[in-house]
Order: sequence, then C-alpha cells, then structure tokens
Amino acid sequence: MSHPSEKSGLSRKLGLFSALMVVICSMIGSGIFKKVAPMAGTLYSSNLILLCWLLAGIITLFGAISYSGLSRINKEAGGEYQYLKIIFGKFFSFLYGWTAFAVIQSASIASIAYVFSQSVNNMTKLPTFSEAISNIGLFGIIYPFDNIGVKGIAILIIILITLINYFGVQYGGWTVNFFTIAKLLGILFLLGICFGSGIGSSANLHQQSQHYGEISSLNFWGLTSIVFAAMLSAFWAFDGWVNITFLAGEVKNPKRDLPISIIGGVLIVTAFYLVVNYAFLYVMPVDSYAAMAGAQNNIAAAEITKTVMGPAGFIIISSLILISTFGTTNSSIMSSSRIYYAMAKEGLFFRNVDKAHSKYKTPHRALFIQCVWSCLLVMSGTFDQLTDMLIFAAFIFYGSGAFGLFVLKIRDHYKEKIFGYPVIPALFIIFCLVLVVSSFVQRPVESLVGIGLILTGIPFYFYWRKR
Repeated sequence: MSHPSEKSGLSRKLGLFSALMVVICSMIGSGIFKKVAPMAGTLYSSNLILLCWLLAGIITLFGAISYSGLSRINKEAGGEYQYLKIIFGKFFSFLYGWTAFAVIQSASIASIAYVFSQSVNNMTKLPTFSEAISNIGLFGIIYPFDNIGVKGIAILIIILITLINYFGVQYGGWTVNFFTIAKLLGILFLLGICFGSGIGSSANLHQQSQHYGEISSLNFWGLTSIVFAAMLSAFWAFDGWVNITFLAGEVKNPKRDLPISIIGGVLIVTAFYLVVNYAFLYVMPVDSYAAMAGAQNNIAAAEITKTVMGPAGFIIISSLILISTFGTTNSSIMSSSRIYYAMAKEGLFFRNVDKAHSKYKTPHRALFIQCVWSCLLVMSGTFDQLTDMLIFAAFIFYGSGAFGLFVLKIRDHYKEKIFGYPVIPALFIIFCLVLVVSSFVQRPVESLVGIGLILTGIPFYFYWRKR
C-alpha cells in the first residue's frame, strides 16, 4: 500500500536501503574515474592528490552530519530548498532552487551523461562534423556542433532516463539499486586489476612531477590556494550527497532514514575513493595523469586498464564507467526534479510544473523541463568549467544550510539534540567560506559567472511572486 506524502501528491515508496543507494549512486559517477587527471595537472604530486581526496571526504562528512540535522525539520519533496525556505524565507530558497536548475543540478546531469557518452566514444568512435561546422560558435565560447556524436549520445541518455522516472519513483529506485550494486562490484574488480597486475609500484606513490618545483616554491597561502583549486575536482566527485533530501516526500520514514543514509553513504564513498585513487597512483606515476589533463575524451581509469590489460581491459573498464555514469545520471534526474516541483507548488516556477502525474505519482512536468535544459547544457560543452561553477555555487548554499542550524537554535525552533553541534557545523561553515574566497582568487571568471547565474533568478522571482 502506498503512503501519499501529505502535501505533494507523491507516494512514499523508498525504504532505507534505496535511500542509501541513492546517496552512493549520486556520488559515485564520473569523477572517481576522471578527476585524478586534472588534479595531477594542478598539484604534480601523488601525496598531495591523496591528501586532497582525504580532506574532501572529511569536509563532505561534516556537511553530511550538518544536513542530517536539517533533514529532521521537513519531510516533504525539495530537501535543501525546503530547509532554506524555513530558515531564511522564500527569496533565498528560490535563489537556491533557481541556481540548482540553472547550473548546480542540471549541469551535473549534463556532465555525467557526457562522460557516459565519452566512454561510448572511446569504445566505438562516434561520428563528428567537419572542422568547418564544428568551429561554428556562439559568443566565442559555445560550440554546439563540436564533438557532436558524444553530445548526441549524452542527450539520448538524458531523455531515456527521464522516461524511466516518468513512469514511477519505484522504477527509478530499482534502477538506482541495480546500478549502485553493479558499480561497487565493478570498482572492486578495478582494484583487483590495479593491485594484481604486477605492473604498479609503491615508488609511484612517492613520485613528484618534474613540474612540482613550481608548487613547492610557493608560500603557505599560495600552496593552500592551489590545493583548494585541486579540491574542486575532488568535490565534484563527492557531490550528490544531499540529493536524497530532495526525495524526502517519497521516503517511507524520512526522519529516521535520511540521516542514516546521508552519513552512511558519505562514509562508504569516502573509503572507496581513497582506495581507488591509491590504486590509480600505484599503477601509473603522477606525470602520466598530468599528461591526460588536456586531452578531450581521455578518462584516467580507461587509460589505466588499457595499460594493464590491453584492449580487453579497456572494454571492461569502459563498460564499468557506462554502468556507473548511467546510474548516477538516473539518481540525479530522479532527485533533482523534486526541487522544481516543490518550487512550483509555491508558485515560484514555470506554470503547471507543480502537477504530479495522476497515475504514476511522479512530477512528470518537472522531469520534462529539467530534461530540456540539461540537453541544452550538453550542447554548450566545456564541462570542466561547468563543474567548477557548480561546486562554487553549491558550497554557497551548503554553508548557508549549515549556518541555518545556528539560526534555528537561536530562535529556539529546534528542540532536539543535533549530533556534532556546534563544532562540526561551524567547521563546515568555515571551510565553505574559505572555498568560496579561494574560488574567487583561483578562478575569478568561473566564480563571477556562478554569481551571475545565481542573480539571474531575481527577476524571475519577482515575476512569479507577482503572478
């Protein structure tokens, strides 16, 4: 028997296991297979790369603990959007929801689907247009016809997964469960390849690139700034831990299951990420990954298995990446659409997006509009820039949510004891502030664009509020 969510028209069909799988599946996507290369191109040191992954895991855990406390204040669809609305009001929560639609969630969907398609390209070599057509650009930065075969497959995957979720949250949940288990088994197989091949060496773990001298000569603040810039790549791989809160209106027991799934999922993923990156750096030296950083369709994990096992290993790991990115794209599409559905319920989004399907109990119109925008972002390209803007924008709101715990306590609106409060939320807030400032210093253009994307929501807010 389904249990309708009190205010949404959705149906509570996700249990604790599915909630945990959503967290893990949302986090383990493309980043674990790809981001070691840009990190190597920034840090030139195996030890610094592993340190970045460890720090990113600890900080993400602090965020997860903070949000496990927030998850108790609302049990309806929308998650972080609902928390920010309760704490700071509709205007600020709308800016979050708008930013999620404009870049945070939609760009995540586009980026992960794009990596799926890159893996297909590595296996089959998708068609491309002529150089003359590929170089047709808009505003000098957007080239919609460049790498058109890869983009076309990414768009088809987004459409397919949107259709799966159209027909019921349980189908999206089953898809998440299957692909999460498959990707974890696949990662264990990858570890077996790395450590059992006999090709790797522990000496690689202590190797530094010939360019490392440029890093080591920096003062403390300069080195810290470089590490923070590299950690943007790690945080891209960790991002997604908050996605289960968007599905709160469809979790059977959200007050119990959301905190367990958020914290448990982050701990499991952190352990996997550390071991996998240790294995990567064991097999190949840091210079090899730095050389991959500028290649358009190269994926580090695929290059590793090609080195270890030849063509057979390349096909195996490419298949694993397909499984992983398909599952993560599904998880993101399923969860993110609930934000826009919740916004539309407030009258603060496009017309009629607040309707749930009468038969399937899904936010089908929110799924459709998310699909269209994500596909347009795929056509825009330049996904490393998109993901950098994504992390910058996301941590503005992550930090605000953690700060909201203090606001609730000061107002005496939160009576229950919060695990880790006030130390862990305070540390997480401090980190968010440092990351935002560091992003402005290291990537001023991307940061300003991220702020600009947030501010584009202001006229929409006043228009929809008036309507």
